[in-house]
Amino acid sequence: MIVKRFTSVLYSLLVLTLAAAFVIKFAGPNLLRQYVSYGIGDCKTIPILCMQPEQKIFLPVIDKEYRDTLLSQTFPKFSIALPKEFTIIQELITRRYYKKRPASNNAVIYLLYQEPGAFIKLYPEVQKQGIKNNLEFIRRLTGANLSKVNNITDAFFIIMKSIFTPDIGTQTIAKIIQFEIENKKGFITYTLAKPDNYFDCDVLDEKDNFFKVYIKDKGGRLDLNQVFTIISTIKPAPEKPLIK
Repeated sequence: MIVKRFTSVLYSLLVLTLAAAFVIKFAGPNLLRQYVSYGIGDCKTIPILCMQPEQKIFLPVIDKEYRDTLLSQTFPKFSIALPKEFTIIQELITRRYYKKRPASNNAVIYLLYQEPGAFIKLYPEVQKQGIKNNLEFIRRLTGANLSKVNNITDAFFIIMKSIFTPDIGTQTIAKIIQFEIENKKGFITYTLAKPDNYFDCDVLDEKDNFFKVYIKDKGGRLDLNQVFTIISTIKPAPEKPLIK
């Protein structure tokens, strides 16, 4: 699933990055942008590549009444409360909570967890650019802009952005926002276009735990405030006491 996607693209990403390094050394930023566009697409074919988060930081208010309708879900490394009408997929764990709605409606929530510093361990070279934790890695990835690629690090993150952005519907109407809610902060890329809504949420807590909550909302039942309420319920699993 999503976890396999993070690891399976590593080799391809390294090959693209090494090739980009060659281009920037001998050709310059303009040809580097053309090279990257040739490899992954341009801003016309993939508009999200030229989108960045809005400068305003959203400070949403939790909808307590809606939160009370959510069903608590516990996984090996974290817990979260989710709406009942969705198929829930976390790595190899799949759960369905349908009442009258058939499973074929494709309303799905995908969940991913990465431990503190996980992205730095996967891509240690980014530390040379001052990126020391998951939050800074995701901030740089979300803010990547193809039109502003000037060096190998820029190329790395725009390639990452193209790979790890899931289906968000019609990208031309997509928005990217940054938020802070309780002890969490992060970014949401979303589209609201009836009949379907899409939400790609990258969430980090104060300990640098990373959670991705991707919601394919077939039928458009959720709004942005409800999504904020959902991600506010994320909690990492309690640390196990050391055995003496």
